[in-house]
Amino acid sequence: MQKINLHTHTTFCDGKDTPEEMVLAAIAKGFSALGFSGHSLFPFARSWHIAPRDFKNYERTILELKEKYKSKIDIYLGYEADFYPGITVPSKKFYKAHGLNPSYLIASTHYVLNEKGSYTVDNTTEEVRRKLIIMYGNGKNWSSVDGRRAVCQYFETERKMLENADFDIIGHIDLIRKRNGVLKFFDENESWYKKELKATARSIAHAGVIVEINTGAIARGAMDDVYPSLQFLELLHEYKVPLCINSDCHDKDYLDCAYERAVTQARNVGYKKLFYPVGDKLIIVKI
Repeated sequence: MQKINLHTHTTFCDGKDTPEEMVLAAIAKGFSALGFSGHSLFPFARSWHIAPRDFKNYERTILELKEKYKSKIDIYLGYEADFYPGITVPSKKFYKAHGLNPSYLIASTHYVLNEKGSYTVDNTTEEVRRKLIIMYGNGKNWSSVDGRRAVCQYFETERKMLENADFDIIGHIDLIRKRNGVLKFFDENESWYKKELKATARSIAHAGVIVEINTGAIARGAMDDVYPSLQFLELLHEYKVPLCINSDCHDKDYLDCAYERAVTQARNVGYKKLFYPVGDKLIIVKI
């Protein structure tokens, strides 16, 4: 079975390794294709995004590696584009209008905003806790936090992104779970939570994008599970949403982290194929 990863971060953003180090690791681990997806808030940036001045160099570097290693592995240029309401929306047309040429876009919701500010849902546990108290509580006590409101607003943001953006893959679809194992600000078994998953699955199906099974939380020790959860994955299969598997790699040693586990999860739910969109073609892998 072909092994492909399209969600890869390097020293151009918040990754540990250079693009070439990632390529060499992918070859050593038997990957048939590797896609780079530097964090992008174009034309803006925070500390963990590609700086606007570096976009051209990023693209040039990836394309040079594509040529250099073409006899050993297929390399693709992409971005993980952030959705930040009122600031930037993931859009292939937008990138190309600014002289950038990604083969694919992964769109992700890291930021949630309301009238009290914004926060990054996968920040450190301590920072997520602090922001939840400010944005969904009384600003003082953890007991005041309305976890349901926080989670619903996260999924509402995802659905807004699906309605307004132009991309190929939606990243770590239920990222809001990342700090819940420690903070326990919502219960995944509650009926309201299951309704949010169902509404989001419908939006994904309508948008016609691919969902990744993302193993990044396992690699970084944040959760012993993939995104999406099993119950969410079952809903996606029910709505005939296509899948791919990505490691969301920030460290070359974890490039194929929990890959077989993700394949098994997909198979057990009923999936028989994975889909990887790159430029004008779609790579289909039987599992």
